[in-house]
Amino acid sequence: MLRILSVFCLFISISAFSQDRVSFVKKVDKVDVLVGGKYFTSYFFPGESQLKKAVLFPILSAQGTTITRGFPMSPRAGERVDHPHHVGMWLNYEDVNGYDYWNNSNSIVESLKSHKMGTIRHESISKMTEGNSGSLQVTAAWIDDDGKGKRVLDESTTYVFSGSGDLRIIDRITTLKAVSDVVTFKDVKDGMFALRVARQLEIPSNKPDVFTDAHGIETKVPVMDNTGVTGNYHSSEGVEGEAVWSTRAKWMNLTGKMDNHSINVAILDHPSNVTYPSYWHARGYGLFAVNPLGLSVFSNGKASLNYTLTKGETITFRYRTIIADRDLTKSELDAAQAKFSREVK
Repeated sequence: MLRILSVFCLFISISAFSQDRVSFVKKVDKVDVLVGGKYFTSYFFPGESQLKKAVLFPILSAQGTTITRGFPMSPRAGERVDHPHHVGMWLNYEDVNGYDYWNNSNSIVESLKSHKMGTIRHESISKMTEGNSGSLQVTAAWIDDDGKGKRVLDESTTYVFSGSGDLRIIDRITTLKAVSDVVTFKDVKDGMFALRVARQLEIPSNKPDVFTDAHGIETKVPVMDNTGVTGNYHSSEGVEGEAVWSTRAKWMNLTGKMDNHSINVAILDHPSNVTYPSYWHARGYGLFAVNPLGLSVFSNGKASLNYTLTKGETITFRYRTIIADRDLTKSELDAAQAKFSREVK
């Protein structure tokens, strides 16, 4: 009886909790998001001289623990300084009509400068709605030739923020509309919805590693001090640790300890997303991503997908992120994922 009551309470804590009021503070280059008067995150759009896309940065838990990496915008001691394009929470893709929207940054390595890069330009904040959940609607343009070329995609994104007690929740619903006559998302590894997490949430590693992108460019990730590093991935399908990379799952939960308590960061996929359940591009060094459009590399060539839109056609991506100052159980996350599937169409 006590076990049944415990599971019921866990379900209630995510599925029907009493929500704190969400409010916004608009500033020159960002919109701060507050839950119950406490800072949560910012929709951050400082311009292309600093970032090649708008992001949510930083992101804090209900208890005020920063779960995102600071580098390169606000570096912190002991962090990794690889992949300067990994900032906060974002959505983009490595190859759209031959242009790379994933790897572009202002700290781009010399070996990548010859590659064709794209830029996602923030255009407007179209609507802000405060209340028990807060909705922020924004628009952006995907522009080729490093932002100097033609408009390829129109983006319309709605963020929904909520939280109470020891939980914070972010929904991101993004619709991309083809402006070019044909828009092809090539089947590649680097995409699409992603977080770069704090050092403490990485998986401990006692060896250096080298990661190679679709251009053949290598990024070396050195051995680092593992003190306080406690991260681990857990998938809806029962896979754990580094083994989750290239597996499919309805949700993925990253667990660890920060500020002397448990932190869980779970990303939920949605049944309406193309290729659901999608492949996870989740790395031990702190990249936490789901890629619904890259099949070949994750399936060892057993499947492929070069997703194409013609002018005027759209595709929508839907993701929910749950940040908890405690451990979330599998049954709780299964219930949360089912609720997300019902709530968002």
